[in-house]
Amino acid sequence: MRGPAPATGIAPRTARHARRAAGAVASAALLLPLVGAPPAASAARAGTGTLQREFAEAAAEYHVPQSVLLAVSYLESRWDVHGGAPSVTGGYGPMHLTDAATALASAVPPAEPGADARGAAAPAATAGPGGGHRRPGEAPSVPSPGALPARLRTLPRAAALTGLPPARLRERTAENVRGGAALLADAQKRLGLPASGRPDDWFGAVAGYSGASDTRSATAFANDVFEVLRTGQERVNDAGQHVSLPASGALAPRRDQVARLGLTTPPPSGAECPGSVSCEAVPAPYQKLEGSDYGNHDVADRPRSQKARFIVVHDTEGTWETTLRLIKDPAYVSWNYTVRSSDGHIAQHVPTKDVAWHAGNWYVNSASVGIEHEGFLARPDAWYTEEMYRTSARLVRYLADRLDIPLDRRHILGHDNVPGTTPSTIKGMHTDPGPYWDWAHYFELMGRPFRPAGGPFGGLVTILPEYDVNMPVYTGCEKPGRRCLPHGSGAVRLHTGPGENTPLIKDVGLRPDGSPSTTDVNDTGARASTGQQFAVAGRLPGWTAVWYLGQKAWFRDPWWSPVTAGAQGRIATPRQGLKDIPVYGRAYPEKEAYPPGVPVQPLVPLPYRLPAGQAYAVGEEIPGEFLWAGNFDPAAHRVVRGKETYYEIQFGHRVAFVRASDVTVRPSGR
Repeated sequence: MRGPAPATGIAPRTARHARRAAGAVASAALLLPLVGAPPAASAARAGTGTLQREFAEAAAEYHVPQSVLLAVSYLESRWDVHGGAPSVTGGYGPMHLTDAATALASAVPPAEPGADARGAAAPAATAGPGGGHRRPGEAPSVPSPGALPARLRTLPRAAALTGLPPARLRERTAENVRGGAALLADAQKRLGLPASGRPDDWFGAVAGYSGASDTRSATAFANDVFEVLRTGQERVNDAGQHVSLPASGALAPRRDQVARLGLTTPPPSGAECPGSVSCEAVPAPYQKLEGSDYGNHDVADRPRSQKARFIVVHDTEGTWETTLRLIKDPAYVSWNYTVRSSDGHIAQHVPTKDVAWHAGNWYVNSASVGIEHEGFLARPDAWYTEEMYRTSARLVRYLADRLDIPLDRRHILGHDNVPGTTPSTIKGMHTDPGPYWDWAHYFELMGRPFRPAGGPFGGLVTILPEYDVNMPVYTGCEKPGRRCLPHGSGAVRLHTGPGENTPLIKDVGLRPDGSPSTTDVNDTGARASTGQQFAVAGRLPGWTAVWYLGQKAWFRDPWWSPVTAGAQGRIATPRQGLKDIPVYGRAYPEKEAYPPGVPVQPLVPLPYRLPAGQAYAVGEEIPGEFLWAGNFDPAAHRVVRGKETYYEIQFGHRVAFVRASDVTVRPSGR
């Protein structure tokens, strides 16, 4: 792993970052006096192609096209080595060779505080850590090696093919790459195909490498590998090694080869998924329980009954097998989809027309779709794989199109961006997918990359650090207070002043005693994340301030290595004559709107205020709305709408809502 980022800034390490840094120079010259010279922008890359050479040597040894070996590895790990740590599915090294029996035996991730995933207005259902899928204190299940599916035990097969000890395949990158090459060569041989030098002739072997048990999953994986081959890739991995795969251009992959794998071909599942992904239906039970209680979601009629406005991204804090076991429990909570880490396979559990209990905020539940991703937020090396990012991005893009949800960070939220409903619920809100989720890459895969818009005088900034080189110190990944391993992050840390040694911003909702936020990986109190937009509150050389939780929050933003992009849009300020205004965690109607038989939901402000003179980035104007689903019979459910309307704002790390009657909304550049 690379060391932490120097306090004085980091030189551009990728072409994308270099372009952003170069573009920032002109903007910075208009805003800031030049203080000192930046670090050398052309610093030599760490490593001189050692990993690239290892790919070449393994490809030659096993007569596999080097481009195919590189593309498979990119899909599995983006060429990262993860310091020898296993993935959530027990995969090791750049080839993601799986040895789940070894990995899971010692994998007991830290627990995140639980929260009511459904919300205060619904029957209580206690969620577990992270995405809500592991009960407090429950360790991941560890099946016997013989019970594991083939996709979770590829490393022992690679050891047998290469004659290398399993430990070396887990711990040494050269041997790991050799193991991956041996598996591809063996798959080609099993298909009765020659060791061709043409990438097109390896489609079946690549599909087999996925370890999938059905043709749809195997084909989806191979299609993505060949897309990487077609377009090419280049990056510096987590060990500082520069790896390059030139674009192949036009290809004619032999998709007919997949039939030779003898995999099952499941019938159409009826799941709501794009045709380019592997998807199945694993329904969550809608079932009556004791008394008036029921689970584990609500049957509805969206979008006729309500519009879905948000897509919420979670991680499972558990394995695929544990997650699917829990979704079938009628007494547990629910979510709409789960995405598997190893190959991006998707399972749909709750139709998008229905309301899943996933976000810990009933207002957000009723207006959202929840997607879980197999992984652990506090273990960055328990990998969010490239294939998982790609299939999830396709799913989000598909859902956004069908449900008319804009592809931006005001509508595509992390669970850690969902607000508490009342002051008492804030501490229990979940923090997944956490600071290691790569939002910039995710939106690039959706075809909606974050770009500068508005220049230096647009009044807003988009948080946009370079993920691979942005390494703020986090603690608590393994034990409270202990430093996490250095790792790329899409988040920046916020201070009370323009200096690394100034205190962090306070979050009175998380800490009513007024103590500062911390560097804990689950502490969202002083954190701004990629794609979020904030109104500019000040600038000093190397530092930018934004309005955040009612305070002026500063973060390091040197012109030679910027962590923001200029933006413009709408901002909300308190209406003239108001000293400050309340903010809310839900957008409920006024009490006069509730019909007889539907209990009035109190509109309780959160323990924050939005003072006069401050401004916050605005999402859409939304109606005050409440879904009453107090019993098992969907016919008795009611949607209450009032005259009061709200604006969604980016108030802190989480979004919040303000009454339209309390604010003035105007363009940010004025």
